[in-house]
Amino acid sequence: MARDEHDSRYLTAELPGTGGLFKETPEDFLVEEIPLYLPCGEGEHTYAVIEKRGITTLEAIRRLCRATGAPERDTGYAGMKDARGITRQTVSLPRVTPAEVMGLDIPGIRILSAERHRNKLRLGHLAGNRFRLRLRETVPDAADRARAILDVLARRGVPNRFGEQRYGIQGNSHLVGRAMLAGDWRGAVDLLMGDPAKVEGERWRAAIEAYRQGDLAGSLGLFPGHCRTERDVLQRLAKRPDDFERAFHGVHPRLKKLYLSACQSALFDRVLETRLQTIDHVMEGDLAWKHDNGACFLVTDAKAEAPRAERFEISPTGPLFGCRMTSPEGEPAALEKSILDATGLTPAAFNLAGGLRMEGERRPLRVPLGGPELSCEEEDLVLRFSLPRGSYATAVLREVMKRPGNGD
Repeated sequence: MARDEHDSRYLTAELPGTGGLFKETPEDFLVEEIPLYLPCGEGEHTYAVIEKRGITTLEAIRRLCRATGAPERDTGYAGMKDARGITRQTVSLPRVTPAEVMGLDIPGIRILSAERHRNKLRLGHLAGNRFRLRLRETVPDAADRARAILDVLARRGVPNRFGEQRYGIQGNSHLVGRAMLAGDWRGAVDLLMGDPAKVEGERWRAAIEAYRQGDLAGSLGLFPGHCRTERDVLQRLAKRPDDFERAFHGVHPRLKKLYLSACQSALFDRVLETRLQTIDHVMEGDLAWKHDNGACFLVTDAKAEAPRAERFEISPTGPLFGCRMTSPEGEPAALEKSILDATGLTPAAFNLAGGLRMEGERRPLRVPLGGPELSCEEEDLVLRFSLPRGSYATAVLREVMKRPGNGD
């Protein structure tokens, strides 16, 4: 496939240097779910479209449940949205009327609509997300560069990275997950406590330093109240100082799953980086992703499948490693095995007990960029686009905000 002069910007794996170009306020970042289906108008569940600011999806659900009396376990949502900017998404509330929901006045939440439906909303029940992002104080040629890069992304696809936001505030969630998979419980606890150089606040830094010096009681007394997980683990460790596995059991199962998922994500991103130059090509042995239905098939004749890849009907996939993940063959299999081997892990390591078993799956290495639009407002650029569910706007920003002169 022919390359143009702007493709090298897209293909470079350098991190973007924002240089203060993205000074975020809530209005700079808008995410809106694209529903998989609309409520039918009858049933015991109310589908509420909410707009939230400054709170996570789980916190929004807690506030909605406190206000309505709906049990959290029976409340549904299609996807997680973080606390950044303005986000709009659907939440299902059982045995609550639309009128009751529309009458709510909850800090951080605005109710946009409410209609009845028969079933609880399930995780993944969304088609994708629309984004509106404002880039401030851009350089003089930013618009021309952005348009050229968006053209490449629209034609060849967006690298389906998870990216740094997947790895937590300290950027080490994936390392905690890897330590769990390796059975290195002391390492998992050490990573959980964190790095003093990567946290804000003198008291927080002092708490980590105290832990590193073996002063468990002092560390427990210093950790801020919002560090609930660290405090729970320290309380257990103080009772049995050498039992790091028991201490780590103080971590909530949902958080453990996030650590393991972050490890999967980091390994996928590593595979993606090695194949970035040919992200729009399939190889023999690939498990190719069919974009119309999400099914995978083994590529036995790469040349025959090339036109389908060029039409964006299919794409190569990468691994979300697990104990039952279907592996590719040939060169793709060798690449993925080498990356997993470098961690010291095997697929069997993902077969954890206690509800933490990670079966694994395939994920496309690229995704289509939907409806990209770029407008200039004084010195700012405003980007609008959509992505399929499970893909991140930061993958687009990473490409658009690259600086010239660094090989990109």
